[in-house]
Amino acid sequence: MVKVIPIERKSAVLTPSSLACLSHIPTVNFTSGCAHGCLYCYSRGYSTYPGEGKVKFYTNTLTKLRDELARKRRLPKAVYFSPSSDLFQPVPEVLEMAYEVLRFLLEMGIGVAFLTKGRIPERHMKLLEENVPRVRAQIGLTTLDTELLNAFEPRAAPPKLRLAEAKRLVEAGIKTQVRLDPILPGLTDNRNALQELCGSLAEIGVKQIAASTLFLRSAIVSSLRRHLRGNPMLEPLLRNFRSSERLSIHAERSRVIALPAEMRRDIYACVAEAAKPHGIVVRLCACKNPDLATGSCSIAGDWAQETGEVLQQNLFVQKELTDASGN
Repeated sequence: MVKVIPIERKSAVLTPSSLACLSHIPTVNFTSGCAHGCLYCYSRGYSTYPGEGKVKFYTNTLTKLRDELARKRRLPKAVYFSPSSDLFQPVPEVLEMAYEVLRFLLEMGIGVAFLTKGRIPERHMKLLEENVPRVRAQIGLTTLDTELLNAFEPRAAPPKLRLAEAKRLVEAGIKTQVRLDPILPGLTDNRNALQELCGSLAEIGVKQIAASTLFLRSAIVSSLRRHLRGNPMLEPLLRNFRSSERLSIHAERSRVIALPAEMRRDIYACVAEAAKPHGIVVRLCACKNPDLATGSCSIAGDWAQETGEVLQQNLFVQKELTDASGN
């Protein structure tokens, strides 16, 4: 059970992100903390993290957003939800706010982009379908293994539902990607699982995926050990980090524990190999892999291109990846 703590937001609603992939678009979080409770969530290491099983809900988000936009000389082309929470958390207050804010922005002619691992309610889905040109969607999904997802993402939507959501978004004409993030080494990175996943994505019409492997902070390690104590999945996962390296990432100006570069490169090569037969383009998150890639994984869509801005795209070319893995 998640405890919802209503609070008023003191800071601005529209905030810039330190992520290079989001440098061109303002971001919004409705909450601090997330009801999905993903064990690996990087926000667990933030100073603002409210604690296990708690979500701080910003009750005045819409009011402040109206005021902020009224003062702007130039409205943003689009807004991104949500860099450290989820737009579609299983919390009634959050879902109600999500609908009202989405409707307000779309009525203002402002586009919306989101990444979710949650259940998209019917009325929210219909709102998105009614505003196809101004919507960009990403569905987070790293495996079709329900048992594994239940362990690591305890209150997120099941994999079949996420596939169904992605299919509906694609069929509506909404530009939709799937985000394989985080890929869990030793658990979700094997060829058979990736081939099955890419095959399922191809069947529903997904043409692009963005990928990144798990990285660790001390708070994430503690979360994994606490929730997976006695679970046979824990040891294979952490074993891969025994020869880990410290890596500076472009998020919260922080350093994290990452898999060795060659191991990450091999995993991404497997992703590209699985995606290639289906014509699926793989983008690598450069924010989390600054030693392997540059540019953007296009997490928030292609708004910069549409406004004439220059945004370096990051296409992880399948041939280069498969060559790197020796296949």
